Amino acid sequence: MSVNGSEQKPDVREGIVQSTIPQDEIARLSDDIVAALKTVYDPEIPADIFELGLIYKIDIDDDRMVKIMMTLTAPGCPVAGEMPGWVENAVSAVEGVSGVEVEMTFDPPWTPDRMSEEAQVAIGWY
Repeated sequence: MSVNGSEQKPDVREGIVQSTIPQDEIARLSDDIVAALKTVYDPEIPADIFELGLIYKIDIDDDRMVKIMMTLTAPGCPVAGEMPGWVENAVSAVEGVSGVEVEMTFDPPWTPDRMSEEAQVAIGWY
């Protein structure tokens, strides 16, 4: 209750993150980042990492730093040490990106149901 006896209403906007980057620029950056990710392929599977569902999260900070959380098809993947660098290089080339951080996670573990229809067609599962 407030001092005048009326009930104070919570601000429903509290906790919502607003970017200083204009919406049209966020949309362009997002599209270009996804396009860059689609140039990175798992060498053992003829599909890009985005369509395979290996990208779990992409965040673009106000300073245009891009943070990517991703996984691999298996923890013992032979390119586990190289793949984050490939992702960083591809996304760093996007105009307007100030830097890239790639975080690997295996929680939740990747499963084939994360693949898009496009990836399923590419590997002959569809």
